[in-house]
Amino acid sequence: MKLYKISFLLAGVALLTVGCKDIDEQLPEGHYLHADQVTETNLAVPARMQASFAGVFNIMAKPYAGIPTSSRADDFGFVMAALSLDLEGADVFGGNNNYNWFSTASEYSNRNPNYANPFIRYKVPYTQIGLANEFIASMPADSDVPEIINQIAQCRVVRAFDYLALAPYFQFGYATAADQPCVPLLKDGIDFSDNPRASVKDVYEYVIQELTEAIAQFEKAGIVRTNRAYTDEHVAYGLRARANLAIGKYAEAAADAAKAAEGFTPASMADVSEPAFCDMSKESNWIWGINVSKALVEGKEYSTSSSWISAFCGDGYGPATDNVPHINTLLYNKIPNTDVRKGWWLDANCHSPNWANLTWVDPQDNTVKATGDEIAPFETSDGGKVAFVPYTNIKFGMKSGIGSTINDNDWPLMRVEEMILIQAEGLAKSGQEAQGRQVLENFVRTYRDPAYDSNGRGLSLADEIWFQRRVELWCEGFFMSDAKRLGKPIVRFHGADTTNFPEDWQFNVAADNAYLNMRFPTTEMNNNHGIIDNSGGTQPVKGDNPNLRDGVTD
Repeated sequence: MKLYKISFLLAGVALLTVGCKDIDEQLPEGHYLHADQVTETNLAVPARMQASFAGVFNIMAKPYAGIPTSSRADDFGFVMAALSLDLEGADVFGGNNNYNWFSTASEYSNRNPNYANPFIRYKVPYTQIGLANEFIASMPADSDVPEIINQIAQCRVVRAFDYLALAPYFQFGYATAADQPCVPLLKDGIDFSDNPRASVKDVYEYVIQELTEAIAQFEKAGIVRTNRAYTDEHVAYGLRARANLAIGKYAEAAADAAKAAEGFTPASMADVSEPAFCDMSKESNWIWGINVSKALVEGKEYSTSSSWISAFCGDGYGPATDNVPHINTLLYNKIPNTDVRKGWWLDANCHSPNWANLTWVDPQDNTVKATGDEIAPFETSDGGKVAFVPYTNIKFGMKSGIGSTINDNDWPLMRVEEMILIQAEGLAKSGQEAQGRQVLENFVRTYRDPAYDSNGRGLSLADEIWFQRRVELWCEGFFMSDAKRLGKPIVRFHGADTTNFPEDWQFNVAADNAYLNMRFPTTEMNNNHGIIDNSGGTQPVKGDNPNLRDGVTD
């Protein structure tokens, strides 16, 4: 198990303060531009303005974005955070072996404030917030130039996204902890060295305000987005739907989700009947995603989502070390055989219909190959792939081809399917249960399971919707935020011999265990003396709480 302590501090400055590198690097050493000079430079040199704007987004899946001085295999931006969060939950796990850099998430030792995993997950969003703040500050607030208005709106959306990537994990859900401390807000004029945690309520109010203003600015600018790696009003509505769902404004969440989904169609049964979720150019159901270029990952093959999450990576940690994410059988066994998504994972016999037409060719001998179920036991001669075990995921394909060593998979940040599920939940919880059930059934029957019956599992509608979220959004980073907002325990096992989860990580966590809340990194505590850290709770250990149930996998 790799547990690395952070051995450096950001001396003399707040952790969150960032510089405008693309400008600074053009100046002699020791000479820097003031804020008003940055504004003048950006406006005078359009290419410079575009570079500054693009920089806000470039961190999203950038290898070594959290700790640039290192070359960590678990440092790849927001995708790394999404994987970590799902590994803390009940439905996803990797191998309990010496090659799993994410074991800290599965065992909850990542509450240690000196470990790299929580540091990276904290630093990347705040770095992006700093870049967005810097860009907005460098633009004239009263500009009537559509491009500038649009780019300011996009940066507002990014800031909102970042706070939503932090808030659910540093405090309990809004229903029980609205007035409790959450995370610091980086507003103009603050003292970075003494910036206390804002309340959960204040954070979400700020997020909704940012998104509301961004929507108005998008409308004013009137520019149509041509690249879904950037944001627009659909993304803003989608994020506001997430925020409204989190705070219990269910009717508003449903309305926003419907607006976000306009013009997008879910992936068809045929689309998801083979490994996918890796190529934005082919995923018309993605509202927003990270477009990973070959140049971004060149020479950094292991620090990518492809390396860890896709079973079809020819040069990555996951396929080479049995660390491709697996599904917990507690959830898998609840998926009907008529549901096309059951094929997103290998069954107990390492079979899936979803890879029947795929072939993996040995990189050192192209006469040696495996097709379909033959891929499971297949081991490549270069050691890049070991045999797969039951319940390995094949949900995520490989953009550059099966067995490719180019780890350039794109990543979905928002899909229309999520918006439909938010709409169903929002309607169901705002007194329109019949309409919510209809939205849910129309989606699942049309796009996932023609035999679907929303009453078939005997769950409440709320739990049935959570079940659908857990299957549809599996390993995309939603489990922990959902569990905390719903007040659900983390249920990995039901006693002896009830799960395929690694034995050491077979424990359940009560919904009110304060150990579910992340701890602030030591570097942030040293630089921001206004923070009082989270405390309390106990780290779960093997065998804890075998009688807990979550209402879905009971």
